[in-house]
Amino acid sequence: MLHRDAFFAEVEQVGADQAVGRICAEMVTPYPPGAPAILPGEVITKEVVDYVRSGLNAGMELPDPADSELKSFRVVARKP
Repeated sequence: MLHRDAFFAEVEQVGADQAVGRICAEMVTPYPPGAPAILPGEVITKEVVDYVRSGLNAGMELPDPADSELKSFRVVARKP
């Protein structure tokens, strides 16, 4: 999905484990290094969730996501 379309789409907040396989609707940029781990429009993978969680546990900051503790992610809402 295009970044813009995902960012402005109808979204829902779901648990981190339920976010795997869904389309991300927010940017997740651990700092340091300051490079986005995932962007709006990309499919969230288990590997990226594990990476950002391990970084968070190691002291990285997460200024972008709605839930800076990464217990949940904003994802594009599924149509009923």
